[in-house]
Amino acid sequence: MDKLIKQELIKIVDNFKNKTIGIIGDVILDKYIFGKVRRISPEAPVPVVEINSEKISFGGSSNVASNISDLGGKAVMLSVLGNDSAASEISSMMREKKGIDTSYIIFDESQKTIEKTRIIAEHQQVVRIDRETKFNYDNKIKQKMKDNIKNLIKKGIDALVLSDYGKGVLSREIIEYSIESSLKAKIPIFVDPKIEHFMSYKKVTSMTPNIMEAFSGMRRPEKREQFEIEKLGIEIVKKLKLKSLIITQSENGMTVFENLNQKIKTTHIPTKAKEVFDVTGAGDTVISVLSLGYAASKNILHSAMVANYAAGLVVAKIGTASATPQELKEVINE
Repeated sequence: MDKLIKQELIKIVDNFKNKTIGIIGDVILDKYIFGKVRRISPEAPVPVVEINSEKISFGGSSNVASNISDLGGKAVMLSVLGNDSAASEISSMMREKKGIDTSYIIFDESQKTIEKTRIIAEHQQVVRIDRETKFNYDNKIKQKMKDNIKNLIKKGIDALVLSDYGKGVLSREIIEYSIESSLKAKIPIFVDPKIEHFMSYKKVTSMTPNIMEAFSGMRRPEKREQFEIEKLGIEIVKKLKLKSLIITQSENGMTVFENLNQKIKTTHIPTKAKEVFDVTGAGDTVISVLSLGYAASKNILHSAMVANYAAGLVVAKIGTASATPQELKEVINE
């Protein structure tokens, strides 16, 4: 890579610390149980996992907040949680972490906070247990959420992330209200999308679907050839009137589509991952770095390059993970 571009990318990373990113989305409590398998159960043909350790971590959109905090930025979390033990655990974790503002989270007794428990033996996920009830707004909570969005935008943020896990916090109405409010305030908007809301993400600064989400969102059969991905990407940018689009392609890196005065520029960025242990949360890292990078530079391509480096770092770690500014700068300089 050109030395000048490397310097620009390093400068972007250095400027993360001055930026505040609002995040709207589904907060999930992730639990991990680690152990060893020594035998098969006599009760059923399943492995018996002997537990060595357990940990809890940020899941869903709270992982985006955690990533932004670890990168030196400030995250403001907007969501709705139940009034239960899982909500206490995840909100306490966020409050303890430097750089996450939880004052815009709503607690609603009628909801249940989502928990996902993964049982991992010898670095292999054996099973995942989900405690999940899809969230539904009543009119009172919906209005409170809209008020929080309005107040946050009025207070001032450098970018807004819609981290859509399809669990109900980002309803169609809340998505459209968030985008409309941000556009009026000239705040950049970044979306990690879900298929069912694909057509609602109009006019945003950038959207980061993977290949499956991009094709399914446009109701097309999935294809893996690069020319098909580029053809689809151009169509998505035009259809949704996006400023940019990034289609993530796992081990094949990502393709960036920039809408430059009605001309769409396409750039493919090869992966920077050296080894892949766990892709959990890689999308959260991409949207976190992209939003921080753009807030710091207003350059979507350079921000995507930094995000690609960060994704390469986190897939080499087990579980939801994040990159630090120092790690990022070291890998860019290699």
